[in-house]
Amino acid sequence: MDGVDALRSHLADAAVLIDFDGTLAPIVDDPTRAGPGPGAVEVLADLVAGAAVVGVVSGRPVEVLARHLPVERLHLAGLYGLERMELGVAVNPPGSDRWVVPIAAAAADLVARLPDGATVEAKRLSLTVHFRRRPELGPEVLAVCQDVAAAHGLTVRPARKAVEVHPSEAPDKGVVVEGLAAGCTAACFVGDDVGDLPAFDALDRLSDEGLDTVRVAVESEESVPELLARADVVVAGSPGAIGWLRSLLEPQWRLGAASASRPR
Repeated sequence: MDGVDALRSHLADAAVLIDFDGTLAPIVDDPTRAGPGPGAVEVLADLVAGAAVVGVVSGRPVEVLARHLPVERLHLAGLYGLERMELGVAVNPPGSDRWVVPIAAAAADLVARLPDGATVEAKRLSLTVHFRRRPELGPEVLAVCQDVAAAHGLTVRPARKAVEVHPSEAPDKGVVVEGLAAGCTAACFVGDDVGDLPAFDALDRLSDEGLDTVRVAVESEESVPELLARADVVVAGSPGAIGWLRSLLEPQWRLGAASASRPR
């Protein structure tokens, strides 16, 4: 029995964990206009009824995730785990509010120093600097972000045509995945970007502990080669990701397009 079959067969004891942007939500030029793709909310609601744990782990603020994904008993981890919502109640790490002032100061510095075409998305406990409309700015934006982050005791992480600025003690997606999968017998993570690699690392550790695990990468024109290379399954875009999640609930269901899902 391969990992996908084991996950499907033991769904009641499994953790199904998913990224948001590029996975449940198609990538758009303006991040404020991103929203879940057709069928995303419905499949999450169905998975919550059938799996032990269903969670969305994202760089988005948790209140944004909650607004887009109004599903009861869905675990939400925003800002890579700096913000959490369990059963509709915010459960943030102790002391996280102490980063509000340094993040705000860093945001002001970045606005003053970044080149035209780069924009700062403030998220209270972290920042994302976007350069999607001018990808040639990537190296300059990264250098500015690194300088500003160091000045305020923060750190940076690369993302798709963006740079994330976080508290130096911020968790990564792998920490969240291991926590949510604790006590389960199987787990999967579906993601599409470099920030999802720690989630794959966590699945490797869980596999060493005896869990059945599945790493699912979402392929697009902007895919991260390392993520695709490490995946057990590759799906085509957000529709493929949503379809693959649906397939966990319906063993007889098959993706309509041959390219929508391919085991590796």
